[in-house]
Amino acid sequence: MTSPEDPSTPASSFRPTVRLKPKAEARAIRHGFPWVYADELVTDRRTQGLAPGALAVLEDADRRPLALVTVNTKSRIIARVLDRDPDAQIDQDWFARRLTTALALRALLFDAPFYRLVHAEADGLPGVVIDRFGDVAVIQPNAAWAETQIGVLAAALRAVTGVSAVVKNGTGRSRGLEGLAEETVILSGKIGGPVPVPMNGATYMADVLGGQKTGLFLDQRPNHAFAQRLARGARVLDMFSHVGGFALAALAGGAACALAVDASATALALARQGAAASGMADRFATRQGDAFAVLEDLARDGAQFDLLICDPPAFAPAKPALEAGLRAYERLARLAAPLVAPGGCLVLCSCSHAVDLTALRNACGRGIGRGGRRAQLLHTGFAGPDHPMLPQLAESGYLKALVFRLDG
Repeated sequence: MTSPEDPSTPASSFRPTVRLKPKAEARAIRHGFPWVYADELVTDRRTQGLAPGALAVLEDADRRPLALVTVNTKSRIIARVLDRDPDAQIDQDWFARRLTTALALRALLFDAPFYRLVHAEADGLPGVVIDRFGDVAVIQPNAAWAETQIGVLAAALRAVTGVSAVVKNGTGRSRGLEGLAEETVILSGKIGGPVPVPMNGATYMADVLGGQKTGLFLDQRPNHAFAQRLARGARVLDMFSHVGGFALAALAGGAACALAVDASATALALARQGAAASGMADRFATRQGDAFAVLEDLARDGAQFDLLICDPPAFAPAKPALEAGLRAYERLARLAAPLVAPGGCLVLCSCSHAVDLTALRNACGRGIGRGGRRAQLLHTGFAGPDHPMLPQLAESGYLKALVFRLDG
């Protein structure tokens, strides 16, 4: 008789099994697709009885093992592939191997430890995001299995990276879809306040305990850098700026002045701290308010900017919101275009998973035309290389940035 205590016993022999329906596409899993949707899995009473985040062996319709998965019957993504080996042991060593691989890539890409260390499925940790800010790391366990393994994951993270402070940021839409409660806690170390983060020649202040997401949007780093090349001597308007976003990068690139607009007074206060820390406070101003209303007010005032950036939150976080989201991107482009000085540049961004590049480009083009302007598309940007894309999972390539030059 075998048992989990016997090291010679294959783990798969004592794990529960879950099975794909006959018409489900097992080939996609064999070729690297990491998710099983609820309508693809046999959900009998035994499967329904599995605790959220439980480990199981996924079988095809002919009962052939495919992978080790984690199961959450409360989620539309009912199973996530953890390992192609059904006998894999999910312990601290397993996490350490995944983290070591992720760290090696980031060490190759960056000369300072400020980056996204783990980008979920693309780094082999489904539903897990880890951002590193020097000696501080923030984990977002956005899937039930990661919530159950958070202690082991944090221990492996400290061992592999040497960080002393680890924060669990358990907030956001993804956790709600997994049936998880929201909470943010310090798992180890101490946090004395916002963490200074050097990026593109500026200093950003990341609020790792109370800010949006992990405290800073590292994915826009290469797009900040491209906009920075257009900023020398420019008057800059940064809409939806969060903690300084494009504005601080533009100032570091020699912009004459920058105005950052955001709905959050807290984010703007951090932006001002960042400008001061960067030695650029004299060229930096902020304005709190609704972005669409502020754009309309600026148009009435006859304001003009040489570089205008709109980096809004996701207008279409899921497919049901796609049409409304595209209308919002079009409206944003229509309101922003008249504020750009002749020959100036307009940067329009989307972090909406449901909006593909072609649809975004068309919506922005319509908006610019309705704003009475003609444009050249200079550049199309995406998330930085510390946010790698899993080729089989289109959702992992979510960020788009379009840089237009507008005529007179």
